[in-house]
Amino acid sequence: MDPGRDRRRAVVKKNKLYVEGGGDSKDLKIRCREGFAKLIRRCGHGGRMPAIVAGGSREATFKSFVTTAGHAGPQAFVGLLVDSEDPVADADAEKPWRHLKKRDHWDAPPGVTDDQAMLMTTCMESWIAADRPALRAHYGSRLHENALPDLTNLEARTRGAVQEGLERATRDCTNRYAKGRQSFEILGKLDPDELEPHLPAFVRFRRVLDENI
Repeated sequence: MDPGRDRRRAVVKKNKLYVEGGGDSKDLKIRCREGFAKLIRRCGHGGRMPAIVAGGSREATFKSFVTTAGHAGPQAFVGLLVDSEDPVADADAEKPWRHLKKRDHWDAPPGVTDDQAMLMTTCMESWIAADRPALRAHYGSRLHENALPDLTNLEARTRGAVQEGLERATRDCTNRYAKGRQSFEILGKLDPDELEPHLPAFVRFRRVLDENI
């Protein structure tokens, strides 16, 4: 038996993106992958999609990323996409590992660059709240749009404030906003061009994909 052959087989050759979400449910992980895949295709990557891995919890997603990044070949891009959880300091906008070190005590694995870490600032709901046309189309006339968080400095708002705003805005809708199946359904309907003016972290996410995939 050739140990070197086993190591060569373990090298990751396909681009992969580990995303936070899906919990422990197989169904939700499928829906999480589908939602992010639709959004990434709308970013112009339909013909060069990375393999999307719904990592479940935040910590589990990070651990899976670390394991795979350590076996990635030179031609493969392995990325991590997680909520920032807290607003990101301006100085850390292009240094996500610095933010993740301060907040989560996560260290970048050896050889991993800042491009390989991307943040949803402060959470996936910030992306959803930024696309008002998509929300109007999804929820219809019962949407209380004035209850949504203001788009000015949206990334500076806490994740709790953004999530509560979505819940209040949809309180009279039969499909009231909730994390899980419904949130991933809306994610797949978002328009990147609606998100970019309000979400610098999404602009960075799109740029990193453009440059590396």
